[in-house]
Amino acid sequence: MLLALDFFDKICYHTPMKKLYYITTYGCQLNVHESEKLAGVLEGLGFTCATSLEEADVIVFNTCAIRAGAEDRAFGNIGALKRLKKENPSKIIAVCGCMTQSAENAEYVYKTFPFVDIIFGTANLYLFKQFLENHNGKHKMYHSDEYNLLGEDMPKFRTSGENAWVNIMQGCNNFCTYCIVPYVRGRERSRSKEDILAEIKELISSGKYKKITLLGQNVNSYGNDTKQCNFATLLKEICALEGDFKLTFMTSHPKDFSSEVIDIIKTENKMLKEIHLPVQSGSSKILRAMNRGYTREKYLGIIDEIKQKIPNIKLSTDIIVGFPNESEEDFQETITLLKYVQYDNVFAFMYSPRAGTPAAKMAGQIDQKIKNLRVNEVLACAKEFKKKEVENVTNQRKNIKNDGAISPN
Repeated sequence: MLLALDFFDKICYHTPMKKLYYITTYGCQLNVHESEKLAGVLEGLGFTCATSLEEADVIVFNTCAIRAGAEDRAFGNIGALKRLKKENPSKIIAVCGCMTQSAENAEYVYKTFPFVDIIFGTANLYLFKQFLENHNGKHKMYHSDEYNLLGEDMPKFRTSGENAWVNIMQGCNNFCTYCIVPYVRGRERSRSKEDILAEIKELISSGKYKKITLLGQNVNSYGNDTKQCNFATLLKEICALEGDFKLTFMTSHPKDFSSEVIDIIKTENKMLKEIHLPVQSGSSKILRAMNRGYTREKYLGIIDEIKQKIPNIKLSTDIIVGFPNESEEDFQETITLLKYVQYDNVFAFMYSPRAGTPAAKMAGQIDQKIKNLRVNEVLACAKEFKKKEVENVTNQRKNIKNDGAISPN
């Protein structure tokens, strides 16, 4: 899965003019790039970016559904817009993204926030211009499960400096038991190699971008659906393009990470020597329950190969603590894995049940106190805190008499 950062990306880089917009982005890099597409539509309609919600004629919240916290934050901030709408009924408020791709969440927004004008999900991103042009002041909700490549031909107003995001695929086929992505992004769909190369050539020729980041929920499975070009071949062909740029990608799934891709990162000068490879847990038992498709040993074998071939590699990962039935022994396997790999960066999250996923119905849900203590220990370990600090967290955790498993009864 892509890195879910729960940050807000306010797209607002212009001096205010007559028609103004303001976009708030929750979630991952893919959402950031999709907000660039939404901004591109608005710019094409003659809008320019506002410096605040209050002065904007169009307000867009592009939401995330990966964790409950992201949804709760979005709901709270949507509610705060009621005052602005009351003060200026002509404002157009749109809520879109992964959260509202869920029919249940879209219906909740529709019923709870009647001042929101336009509600749509990821499958309808490409229709944003049409929704704006057809808006007649009425409260409308659009929902579809007919996924396409999510508006790759939409105009883009890029806001990430010298980095340019390039979608190479959408969706996910892995169905990790904790993850909502396949339900709000659909199955894997790969863009054609020709379209990707054409977009990158245009970016290079503009002279504005020194870094190109390929995006997908699982970039390593690029081309599995079309059988025309795999990820390694795509990387080679991009690296063969003339121009002064560096290439990277996110995110990889360990079960599909190949030796061929490692060799390309090693040998191609245009490839950044960095890999984000989410492990999620150091316990094979928990990985199996997560339906990750690899074991601890398999993952560490990939890490060993990477480090042997690319000694200067920068590695980062994602960790989920408190997955159902995660015992103390399981958690300590995650800690020992972190100490073995010694990542340059670790993104640690507490397991958050997502409605509609298998893990949300599992027995053995872990108490929030345990999750808090475990995530703090992971962060302490990852940041190489003093040994005493790690021991303090461990001792606190041991004072809780059980592993925090809640009886299903």
